[in-house]
Amino acid sequence: MYIVRNVFRCKPGQAKNVIEKFKAAMPIMQEIAKHRILVDQVASFWTVIIETETEDLAEFERLLQERGKDKEVQEAMSGYMEFVDSGFREIYRVVV
Repeated sequence: MYIVRNVFRCKPGQAKNVIEKFKAAMPIMQEIAKHRILVDQVASFWTVIIETETEDLAEFERLLQERGKDKEVQEAMSGYMEFVDSGFREIYRVVV
């Protein structure tokens, strides 16, 4: 099992907009893997994390690319990068 965390450092005050974009896409994305939206509690301000659990990274990447072509996903996520300053991805292998 793997945990993939996409960490978005949002522009000041824009985390709520990023969260709304991901909430709109979440029902579609849940079809390919379990996703959660996390927000900062004790972290850098305006941080949004999309956490995903997957058994197979290659299959997850394939399905993610496939879903990225989906018009419904594209519409839900349209313009989200306008609210983001930077970000990064973390991938962890679950051992226990």
